[in-house]
Amino acid sequence: MKKISIASTIAALFILTGCGASKDYTPPADATGEQIFSTACTECHKPLNANVAMILSEKVANKDAIIKKFQGGSMRMPAFKNIQGESANRLAEYILTNSEVK
Repeated sequence: MKKISIASTIAALFILTGCGASKDYTPPADATGEQIFSTACTECHKPLNANVAMILSEKVANKDAIIKKFQGGSMRMPAFKNIQGESANRLAEYILTNSEVK
């Protein structure tokens, strides 16, 4: 039983480490917010349905907070430091337009 617990703990750490790392993805200059979201975000953030990409808390339901979040990452989310400028604006607008606020 102890071996199973240790194995489960190690597996969870590998999963969390993978999601917390930085990603080198750089979107093409002409990529839409939807294209960037599809490529960079859907590995972890599966759209809830055709009209709702994510559920946002009120705290991050603004463009600046969203950009800061995906560029800086968090413990469970990788940082996408190469999504800058107009690409960052397009992604943030897509997320705001296609998400619900809880």
